[in-house]
Amino acid sequence: MSLPRIAIVIGTTREGRFADTPAAWIKALAEARKDATYELVDLRDFPLPLFDEPASPAWAEPKNDVAKAWGEKVASYDGFIFITAEYNHSISGALKNALDYAYTEFNRKPAAFVGYGGVGGARAVQQLRQIAVELQIAPLRNAVHIGLQEFMGIAKGEKTFADFPYLEDSAIKMLDDLAWWTGALKAARDGRIEAIAAE
Repeated sequence: MSLPRIAIVIGTTREGRFADTPAAWIKALAEARKDATYELVDLRDFPLPLFDEPASPAWAEPKNDVAKAWGEKVASYDGFIFITAEYNHSISGALKNALDYAYTEFNRKPAAFVGYGGVGGARAVQQLRQIAVELQIAPLRNAVHIGLQEFMGIAKGEKTFADFPYLEDSAIKMLDDLAWWTGALKAARDGRIEAIAAE
C-alpha cells in the first residue's frame, strides 16, 4: 500500500512573502518521518482569476482551465497543511479564491495549519477552519502559530526556527495528529473501515 500524500500549500502569492520560510521548515520536519509523502504546492503555479463560474464547484465543474488543473492537483492528495499569513484578521485573498475553486476534491480529507503574524496567525487559522468545514475538510486542533516576535526575527535573518524550540514541539504534535487522521480518513475513503477497527 502506497503512503498517503500530503500537500503543504503555500497560501500567499505576493512578492517578498515570508511563507516560503515556514513551508521549507515544515517540509524538512515532515520528510524526516516515514508516515506519508509531502509536497510543496505553490498557489503561484495556479494563477486563478477571481472566482467567476456559473455555479459553485460543489454543483458543477469549473470551466476555467487553470481551475481544472487546480482541482486535479487537490484531488491527488490525502491531506493538507496550509501555510497562512494573517491579513486583516483573515487569510489571503489568493488562498480564499483557490479554496472557492474546488470542492469534492477536498472532501473527507484532513487539514492542519501553520499560521504567522499577529497572535501567531490564530485568527487566520480559525477562519480557515470555518472554511474547511464547509468544504467537508476535517480541520485539526493542533497547529503551529508563529508569533510576531518569532516572525520578525526569522524574517530579518536574525533568528532561525532553532531559536524557538517550542515551535518544533508544536509542529511535531501537529504532524503526528495529521498522520493519524490522514491514514484513518484514507482508509475510510478507500472502503477499508475494517482496517481502522483492527488498528
